[in-house]
Amino acid sequence: YNVDHVDVPTGPVMQGWAASPGVAHGRARVLTSLAAGTELEPGEIIVAHSTDPSWTPLFLVAGGIVLEEGGPLSHAAIVAREFGLPAVLNVADAAQAIETGEELIVDGTTGEVRRMALIERGEAAEDG
Repeated sequence: YNVDHVDVPTGPVMQGWAASPGVAHGRARVLTSLAAGTELEPGEIIVAHSTDPSWTPLFLVAGGIVLEEGGPLSHAAIVAREFGLPAVLNVADAAQAIETGEELIVDGTTGEVRRMALIERGEAAEDG
């Protein structure tokens, strides 16, 4: 086992902690900093390592939240629930695996993040 090498999950369904119920369907916007949030378009799904209270205005624009960190009492979970935003937290390596523009379905009730292009590619391969 090599701790210097981390495999980034590339599967079509990523699992995390169901932080705020509901389902969001939209394009991913991977944000590496709060400053990058100026690129966020209405309805896009924020994908990031973590957030803090300074990110709250972005939650007003987002359609959903996917974070690599966070728990039930984290800022992201509380604000997502208050705003009615589907959110999945503790999704390992989400900000590395998911690309901006990728179509996602975020299920804040089950904790699943579905990467639609990979699902469709997999179904096409099975059919073909």
